[in-house]
Amino acid sequence: MKKLFLGLLAIGGIALVSSAQVKASMTVKIKTPTVGCDDCKNRIESYLKRYDGITFVQVNWHQKITTVKYLTDRTNIEEIKTAIANCGYDADDIPATEDAYKRLPKTCKKPEDGGPTKAPNIHAAPPVKQ
Repeated sequence: MKKLFLGLLAIGGIALVSSAQVKASMTVKIKTPTVGCDDCKNRIESYLKRYDGITFVQVNWHQKITTVKYLTDRTNIEEIKTAIANCGYDADDIPATEDAYKRLPKTCKKPEDGGPTKAPNIHAAPPVKQ
């Protein structure tokens, strides 16, 4: 009887400890309107993967959306947007930092700053659906 009780107690303790280790995570979609090519995509993904708490990053440069999954106890949405801005790209309402934007190659800049101007312009804003 003692062995059964101790066995059940041990199993219950292990189950309790393992459930306490589950971290709360959140997935967000951030508008990144200045992303326009695979180089931009790779730059943002590699930059964000270095941040503690970010578990998944996917940049869709065709739709100009960045999907990020992160642990809520280690980072937050504003820090992620700021990280994207520090990488040289606009993120929702946070504009790219000037220094980081200047360091981007010409092919990743806006047309008014010397970026690609030939049609189709991959860095142009997507057409507005009506």
